[in-house]
Amino acid sequence: MVGRGEWGYAHNHQGRFATFLFFTAALAVGVALADAFEDGRTAYKRGDYAAAVKEWRPLAEAGDAEVQFYLGTMHGHGRGVAQDDAKAVSWYRKAADQRLAMAELNLGIMYENGLGVARDYSAAAEWFRRAAGQGDGEAQYHLGTLYGHGQGVPQDDGEALKLYRQAADQGLAKAQHDVGAMYAAGLGVARDDGEAAAWFRRAAEQGYRPAQYKLGILYAAGQGVTRDHVLAHMWWSLSARQGNRGAGEARDDVERLMTDTMIEEAEELARRWQAK
Repeated sequence: MVGRGEWGYAHNHQGRFATFLFFTAALAVGVALADAFEDGRTAYKRGDYAAAVKEWRPLAEAGDAEVQFYLGTMHGHGRGVAQDDAKAVSWYRKAADQRLAMAELNLGIMYENGLGVARDYSAAAEWFRRAAGQGDGEAQYHLGTLYGHGQGVPQDDGEALKLYRQAADQGLAKAQHDVGAMYAAGLGVARDDGEAAAWFRRAAEQGYRPAQYKLGILYAAGQGVTRDHVLAHMWWSLSARQGNRGAGEARDDVERLMTDTMIEEAEELARRWQAK
């Protein structure tokens, strides 16, 4: 006769063995998925996008948000698959529904520009807001532009400035430029040329050509900074070298007010800045 204790031992032993098999299988699956992700990334880096898609698609279909995002970008750019904005939107949405900030951002951009979906600024604002709430600087910037233009949200320069500032504090050059522009124009804040110059400088130091151009204007006019044609020339030269025609014309105009020595100094400063 089998006693209760023997039944209990047999049941417990079988349970532990089943648990062991479950975790062993789960570990094997996890390793296989990790291998597939790495194989896909390796293929992507070497430019074999079709192979990357082949490795990643099963992961995306299994619910991996990051891989869903990657597939969205590949459909959006036509890498390894036919270019298809609607499919890009579909993958972005799957990832965004799992609160992946970069997918929320890209889905907002698709709605903002009417790519793969009908243009809908309200929907764009909602997706930007979700990503911005997670601290995504690009989303903060995009949401700020919607408030600045009153697209999908009420026009509100103060809210636009707040969002630009959040993105600017994360080092986003275009946001730093736009904060400077708001101060220069007195939009959403009292006009302050000194603050405008400070924000333009932060963006200009990152090589953002519109900010370099604007900073040159302030130096030439002596607004928010001491008038300095040498520094105006330097910043305009740097902006012009990136294709800003207006900056090149402004640099040529200011040379009429400069000595040869001043021009040489400005050109040397520009060379040093680029060599940093």
